[in-house]
Amino acid sequence: MSETFRSTREAARLALDERVARELQDRLPLLAERTVTAITGEVPSYSGTLTGQMRDKISNAVQIALGTFLNLLAHPQGSDPSTPLAPALEAAYALGSGEARAGRSMDALLAAYRIGARVAWREMSTTTVRSGLPAATVAEFAELLFAYIDELSAASVAGHADELASAGRARRRNLERLAQHLLTGEPEDVLLASAERADWPPPQTLTAVLVPRANLRVPLALLSSQTLEAGEDLPGAEAGAETAVLLVPDMHGARRRQLARVLHGRRAVLGPSRPWQRVAVSFRRACRLLALGVDPPTDGAPLDTEHHLAELVLGADPEGLADLRTRALEPLASLPPATAHRLAETLRSWLLRHGRRDDVAADLFVHPQTVRYRMGQLRELYGDRLTDPASVLELTLALAFWQPTLTVDTVEAG
Repeated sequence: MSETFRSTREAARLALDERVARELQDRLPLLAERTVTAITGEVPSYSGTLTGQMRDKISNAVQIALGTFLNLLAHPQGSDPSTPLAPALEAAYALGSGEARAGRSMDALLAAYRIGARVAWREMSTTTVRSGLPAATVAEFAELLFAYIDELSAASVAGHADELASAGRARRRNLERLAQHLLTGEPEDVLLASAERADWPPPQTLTAVLVPRANLRVPLALLSSQTLEAGEDLPGAEAGAETAVLLVPDMHGARRRQLARVLHGRRAVLGPSRPWQRVAVSFRRACRLLALGVDPPTDGAPLDTEHHLAELVLGADPEGLADLRTRALEPLASLPPATAHRLAETLRSWLLRHGRRDDVAADLFVHPQTVRYRMGQLRELYGDRLTDPASVLELTLALAFWQPTLTVDTVEAG
């Protein structure tokens, strides 16, 4: 019992004789019925819901609550009032919890309490005034009635808040578990059951996004409420402990471009869109691109896997790519490192620019005659391999993403 209600009750000196108390008790069924009618008529959230058995249940709860109030008045002033009040407070707490589970806000229930207090006072004051009670007694009666209603509403607020907190914690756990199941690629029946437990309606597709945890707050606030955030225990080691994973629903076309704008400047990696049950594919691809060490765009845009498919394909077997480069650069292995580097750099540019000498010269910042000289050296070293389609394909793959700043020895070692 709150101190406010306790002090109000102790200050009251009501002289309700048995006749008045009995008359008030007799009017409780009518009072309860009028209270429920007023609530359904004035609170939209309860319109059409308090019918049949539910209406009878609420009407009975009102009678019990007001009956408890009248019993409290009958207690001697020196006795402990908490025992008769406890069932009413427990019922009010349970009512608040039930309203939260039903999805109704506390505003609706508080409005119902205000209406109930108004109707109860109007009906009860009619009886107390008609009985000839002194004005001071009637005033004390009103003060105590409203303090009692405040006590009940406070208990309901606590029940509502506790239920929301408990449900929120449980749902967050279920959503985190769902995200883990999605990232580990669990079977569809497991995913459907996990989504149902989390009260999460599956979208058509999901897109995995890797974001540093330090940059997570703002994009998470701007994205759909159906966006999932993975927990800290991410499958695989590529993402790292400081990286969070968002699973964003239905990002296609203009919406994907909008997502990229939300992630601008946040060092994010954007995976492909996939059917929601297969978002693990999107996650693994984003992790692989991150592991490749591809430089992010200089304009702050996220690193998008859709723009780096060639690197991803070539990086799928790092040892195989290293072996291919070793074989492709074998004719240069006996040359001084600086010479080998210049020739490999020239060969890469020549392959990617289809032998257009001026374009190669512009790319390398050299004179076209220098390109001609170097290509003469390369033809001597490679012979017919520079005109053989299979050899040209191998050289192109080997050198496509070769870093020109590396030496041949370094490439071979890698």
